[in-house]
Amino acid sequence: MKSLPAFACFILVSIPLHAADWNQYRGPKGDGKSSESIDAKSFQAGMQKAVWKVPTTLGFSSFTVSDNAVYTVITREHDGENRETCIALDPTTGKELWAAPLSSSDYGHDGGNAGASGNRGGDGPRNTPTVDGNRVYVYDGRLILTCLDAKDGSVIWQHDVVKEFAGRHIKWYNATSPLLHNQMLFVSGGGPGETFLAFDKNSGDVLWKTGDDLMTHATPHFTTIDGKPQVIFFMQSGLVSLAAETGEQLWRSEFPFSVSTAASPISDGNQVYCSAGYGVGAGLFSVNESEEAEEVWFKANELMNHWSTPIVHGGHLYGIFEFKKYGRAPLQCVELSTGEIKWSQPGFGPGNCILVGEQLVVLSDAGVVTLVDASPAAYQEVGRTQAIDGKCWSTPAFSNGRLYVRSTKEGACFDLSK
Repeated sequence: MKSLPAFACFILVSIPLHAADWNQYRGPKGDGKSSESIDAKSFQAGMQKAVWKVPTTLGFSSFTVSDNAVYTVITREHDGENRETCIALDPTTGKELWAAPLSSSDYGHDGGNAGASGNRGGDGPRNTPTVDGNRVYVYDGRLILTCLDAKDGSVIWQHDVVKEFAGRHIKWYNATSPLLHNQMLFVSGGGPGETFLAFDKNSGDVLWKTGDDLMTHATPHFTTIDGKPQVIFFMQSGLVSLAAETGEQLWRSEFPFSVSTAASPISDGNQVYCSAGYGVGAGLFSVNESEEAEEVWFKANELMNHWSTPIVHGGHLYGIFEFKKYGRAPLQCVELSTGEIKWSQPGFGPGNCILVGEQLVVLSDAGVVTLVDASPAAYQEVGRTQAIDGKCWSTPAFSNGRLYVRSTKEGACFDLSK
């Protein structure tokens, strides 16, 4: 592992975000939660008509939101080639502010228009931009990490992980998003001795690099266990936890791999949950004082989160489970400590959900937005609306009372403020 030079060592200092920014994949803390709230009346009124709708051609990138703009990654032709393209939209009108072309958007399988109507997944970029003040970070499918100027989309710095760090592509290419914590950006995908990478968000300098694991499609997760800030990567070998400041390995745990792992790990205290499709299943691990991850339970070929990372709230998991049941996969409440299903409601397909206050906002794979009470007692639906057309495999975003959703065809903003 390459250690930090003495002059580069620092104490991580929190930089406050705007209270309602949704600045990275699954929100500011990467846990899919917003501290705001929604009530039934504002939901039913706000979902009747979108504030704006815009085309979002192909891709499963989610929206991220800052004070000045809304960002996502789409497929767009540049110089005769389909390329991943980061776009910035005016949050009030949806008008495009700028577009920055990135790597090729040829993912194979059902690419192009066929992919937009099928379910084989070749529909363009899956990574979500990360925003911090005047900078936007995108880790594209070809493992190129780019820092863009939020004002005009110009490149500030860039790293090609394949060329610079012996990066290794995986099937369907990269779908992970850069994880931001204080002054640092974390990604994986490099080769032996540099699989895991931490960069200074301002300069792009390498802060540390370490490890020899094969990446998956799961975005890493930041948490603090027993006072130790750490980044948990979900790799083909299983879970790998590294100290955020130094890259030192804190613990690891084996977990089965088959074809693709796409849902991120999540944590609650010293407990870490992970799940994968393709016949794998789900498991819960408890990290003890000796920094060993002990298996609490494992359910083979059950509770599979294909790419829909659940929410942990009040000792329960809320999310969309099952594998490939397009249009049918259920929203479920699962007791975290036991893996017992408390309730199950079919008909959502492999969409995604977030938690806003005490309410689940669920986006089905067909573009239906449903508001559900986050309670283990029973499934209690507050309301639902057909929000957008197209295939919706992305995660909703919520900021300043506004809900942002997108599909392979269009993106939309709804005002749900009181």
